[in-house]
Amino acid sequence: MILVKVRPEWLPAGLPPFVVRLFKEAVVTRSHRAIHLPSACLFFTLVTLSPIAASPADAGIFDFLKSPTNHSDAAPATPAEQPAANAAVDNTDDAALGEIPMPAAKPVVANSAATAAPIVEWAAKHLYCVEYARIRSGLQIFGDAKYWWSKAADMYARAAQPVADAVMVFAGSKRIRHGHVAVVTAVLGPREIKVDHANWQNRGEIDLNMPVLDVSKDNDWSKVRVWDPRSGQYGARVYAISGFIERTPPVTRGS
Repeated sequence: MILVKVRPEWLPAGLPPFVVRLFKEAVVTRSHRAIHLPSACLFFTLVTLSPIAASPADAGIFDFLKSPTNHSDAAPATPAEQPAANAAVDNTDDAALGEIPMPAAKPVVANSAATAAPIVEWAAKHLYCVEYARIRSGLQIFGDAKYWWSKAADMYARAAQPVADAVMVFAGSKRIRHGHVAVVTAVLGPREIKVDHANWQNRGEIDLNMPVLDVSKDNDWSKVRVWDPRSGQYGARVYAISGFIERTPPVTRGS
């Protein structure tokens, strides 16, 4: 094989480094002995490449092989030197492209029981009012609902007016012989509250966010009307109320 090598002194100054390495390395031909590249061929090759080596680096085709450097004589502009109108121009361009500026974040307001609509849910099994009220309130009272008021006397605080999270006790009647209990979720006003309770329709369902209206003469919450989810209004029947059981221990009188 013929190894054609170029002497370093033959190469003109200013060539890119990779061109110098190209001519210093061996070039394989079909012979088996090494010769030097003819002067005429070398001269023609170097003349062809000279304009590329002499051209500015910014306009050369070898820029992508070089390290990224700034060939400009002027110092790069700092952020302070940028035109002040650039920001306004960018905003105008965004608007022209149809981009809508992001609105200011608004505080997330949780949907409270006071504004929630009445709904009916169904559990995996038939639920009675006492077991549902016990789970929701944490009160450890057992037996028929109409007895909860008397049983709570030495266990929990009792109140005549509704309190959030308290259990409202319905006295026994012809319609509800075993009484009824419901958990107060919100006090809407002096005569209206909302409750969660179970089995009000005798179907084992869970009635949530149900309004209850005080219809007593003295506004003492002794008589109420309860929201009927099927008709979407207060029921016509009036129910007697024993009171409200709070989850706090009873107040002990000093000796």
